[in-house]
Amino acid sequence: MTAPEDDENRNWIEAELEETLDELFESEFNQPILTKELRKIYKDKHPDMLDRRTYYKNLLRLQVELIKLQDWVQATGAKVLILCEGRDSAGKGGVIKRITQRLNPRVARVVALQAPTEREKSQWYFQRYVPHLPSGGEIVLFDRSWYNRAGVERVMGFATPDEVEQFFHDVPEFERMLVRSGIILLKYWFSITDEEQQLRFLMRIHDPMRQWKLSPMDLQSRVRWEQYTKAKEDMFAKTNIPEAPWYIVEGNDKKRERLNCIEHILSKIPYHEIPHDLVELPQRVFNPDYERRVLPDELYVPKVY
Repeated sequence: MTAPEDDENRNWIEAELEETLDELFESEFNQPILTKELRKIYKDKHPDMLDRRTYYKNLLRLQVELIKLQDWVQATGAKVLILCEGRDSAGKGGVIKRITQRLNPRVARVVALQAPTEREKSQWYFQRYVPHLPSGGEIVLFDRSWYNRAGVERVMGFATPDEVEQFFHDVPEFERMLVRSGIILLKYWFSITDEEQQLRFLMRIHDPMRQWKLSPMDLQSRVRWEQYTKAKEDMFAKTNIPEAPWYIVEGNDKKRERLNCIEHILSKIPYHEIPHDLVELPQRVFNPDYERRVLPDELYVPKVY
């Protein structure tokens, strides 16, 4: 490769890297549209938040490790299942997004099920979750899982006391079966304080870009804070088993929450870097007789920008 060609390729790679960083910054700097008063209140309540420089540096480092984990999962046929539970607005979605942000969606997928249909309500409780479990070479993250029965279904009265007790009787053995089948099962509870949840709900109420995140169930979680606390404590007592223990991630600082959770996931899976052959870009084949057709203008998206 000649020197001009080498410089041209280097400039192109730098441009690609800059675009990748722009995408990351766009996601991370998506600040809520808030009044000055709310912004000041939030900043005053979070004087010791992790600085952005430390956050970005470690987020990119951890996302590189997640790609190594992904390669290992594919190469070994491992099955990884991560359950993400917690209070409304506790940051589950943000953590999941940063985990999957750089991964292959064909390998790492997110499961966020809707409320059960009438048909699903008549099934064995775990039945609608089983089809989404990971096969060999897959990482699956549940954004809420079968633990709905121990939380929202119990507190809101969508499940009877007998159904809740049956769940607590069944779920330890169900999870032991998953682990015996070779699934690496990690269960995370994302925890925030009462005051922090109130602040985040206020931010959503006053931010038109995030109001869709507030559902009637979310609002009820404020009213029934203590009921959810008791349900969570009971859930931990009955489902924290050696084969599949609970891990609590403190989430008042979203940046620390994301980094700490990813670090912990990587520490709990015995992955290692998979060597790859050097990829060489093949030469393009040129056909001197080929003439590219001119497409009509109406096929093109207008260049507004």
